[in-house]
Amino acid sequence: MLLVLMLWGCHSDFYSLPARVQPGIVNMVIEIPAGTTLKTEYNATTRKFEATHVNGVPRKVQYLPYPGNYGFIPSTRQSVEKGGDGDALDILLLADAIPKEHVIQVIPIAILRLIDAGENDSKIIAVPANRSLRMINCTQFACLKSNYPSVLTILETWFANYNGETEMKVIGWGNEVEADQEISLCSRE
Repeated sequence: MLLVLMLWGCHSDFYSLPARVQPGIVNMVIEIPAGTTLKTEYNATTRKFEATHVNGVPRKVQYLPYPGNYGFIPSTRQSVEKGGDGDALDILLLADAIPKEHVIQVIPIAILRLIDAGENDSKIIAVPANRSLRMINCTQFACLKSNYPSVLTILETWFANYNGETEMKVIGWGNEVEADQEISLCSRE
């Protein structure tokens, strides 16, 4: 039986959770719920979810709210030596808003390849493993591309513009196999 949602204890380290649950399903830690603008990140030192700050002020997206739930795949890291930003692998979940600090099991269906300030900053795109939480009825990129092509356009446009302070360059899309390969490449398990 798949775990749908869980609140991990605040005294535990979210980064140490396993990345993979079973083939084709990974854990995702929610840092930013869909439809919100406040940029929050998990701080492994304090073990809290904290607002990021720019010039002493909490950072809010000055574009449109997050088009999905944003967070990271635990036990992953985008290698600086291989052009990454050194952070855990980013993931966007296409689903209704899920509160931050929750862990959800998801199915990676695509990868959006981006360059942020000269660094690889790919985003895994996923749907909930629990069918009752899905708002898009796809578990593969080909389905997303053929049945919801405007979602690809919306996500490209949003990621190219949300950051404001640095230029984000869209490189292109990859399917669920490429997304899985990126997760394996970044996995610390």
